[in-house]
Amino acid sequence: MTRGPMPELRDHLTSPVTRAALTVQGQVLACAREFLTAAGFMELQAPIIGPVTDPGGRGAKPADVDLYGSRYKLMTSAILYKQASLLMFDKIFFISPCVRLEPLETAATDRHLVEFHQIDVEMAGASRDEAVELAQNLLRHIVTRTASLRPDALETLGRDPGAFAGYGEGDFDRMTHADAVRTLHAIGHDSQQADSEIDWPGEAKLSAKAARPFFIVDYPKGSRGFYDRESETEPGVLRNFDLIAPEGYGELASGSERESGYRRVVARIRESGENPAKYQWYLDLLRTGVPASAGFGLGLERLTRYVAGLDAVWQASAYPKLPGTATP
Repeated sequence: MTRGPMPELRDHLTSPVTRAALTVQGQVLACAREFLTAAGFMELQAPIIGPVTDPGGRGAKPADVDLYGSRYKLMTSAILYKQASLLMFDKIFFISPCVRLEPLETAATDRHLVEFHQIDVEMAGASRDEAVELAQNLLRHIVTRTASLRPDALETLGRDPGAFAGYGEGDFDRMTHADAVRTLHAIGHDSQQADSEIDWPGEAKLSAKAARPFFIVDYPKGSRGFYDRESETEPGVLRNFDLIAPEGYGELASGSERESGYRRVVARIRESGENPAKYQWYLDLLRTGVPASAGFGLGLERLTRYVAGLDAVWQASAYPKLPGTATP
């Protein structure tokens, strides 16, 4: 397919590319629910607004709404509500609608939308490594089943199912954040900082070099939200991960073990420069006890883009909203 500008809405909705891409997306969702339900996860409905939302939006800002005179936020991520939901069930997932006012420069990345969905998963008592294993097995199930059940849609899109060969052969590779930074510096990407998230160009370079999905683990403290748990044996290192697709498609999922101790979370919020009072409802739950957990969010439109072999993530949405553009 040839990359081009987003078309007029009628042309987009009547395009065979859109029809095939959303057929793939429907199968991706069905396979995700199939896998997670069989593994004992309970599907819950995520909130759309709240007094606060995920502060770790990588430069994105939440949109405000007025709720009977109170200033609420549209969810940029349901992370805090995932932890709270473990008071009901030990294993939960959402198909979460999210809204993020992304920086304008992300309009050129082909992988950012203002309005999108996440397959959000959380497990009580789980470790980072257990969350990594679950994310790997979930992706493996979704990709192989979708390729098997929707070859017609993939053929319409020009996506070769052979791109997913070898998915069942062993675990996906892992590299630490420090190793990722060293790799990028070695190939001339000197702008990548050792104490920051992997930047968009760097992520694309690492993704393009890979033949299979892989994980980046152990991000430095300060590069992620206050809810990512710090290692007890390696101070300054977070027990977290990103799942990166090959072929240049980039990040599909982010996850971590969660900080669940009240005092530690308050300290981490203060370290990030925020006021703990903003998170009062969440902190009240932590004070009286929320299960330790691990989980991740897997971007639905990004995953659809990868499975379908699309040029840009807007092709995986019926009504795409790009950063800086007001559309239906």
